[in-house]
Amino acid sequence: QVQLVESGGGLVQAGGSLRLSCVVSGRTFTFSNYAMGWFRQAPGKEREFVAAISFGGGVTSTVDSVKGRFTISRDNAKNTAYLQMNSLKPEDTAVYYCAARRKGPSRTWDEYDYWGQGTQVTVSS
Repeated sequence: QVQLVESGGGLVQAGGSLRLSCVVSGRTFTFSNYAMGWFRQAPGKEREFVAAISFGGGVTSTVDSVKGRFTISRDNAKNTAYLQMNSLKPEDTAVYYCAARRKGPSRTWDEYDYWGQGTQVTVSS
């Protein structure tokens, strides 16, 4: 069974920073064989792509609204993906989810194979 566990969310003032982590475990799961993605969902809105990273971390993709503020990374030795979020804005408030995909990074949420439970990020103005 594969588990993705997000952490690092919380309440922060606008302009602040948070770093989200996503630890993946599973007896037969090889982390370095999976691309990782971060998505978010605000109340009343659809799930939105935030960032994705390739198997080895050499290729990344971010949505335009967070470019220059958010950075995705991974540590394959620790089975962990990260989302560094700087210069946070109230509109970044959402539940953030990490996801794993065997076939490589994608911006489409339903192309991912495994999902975490999410972590709440709230940015106050």
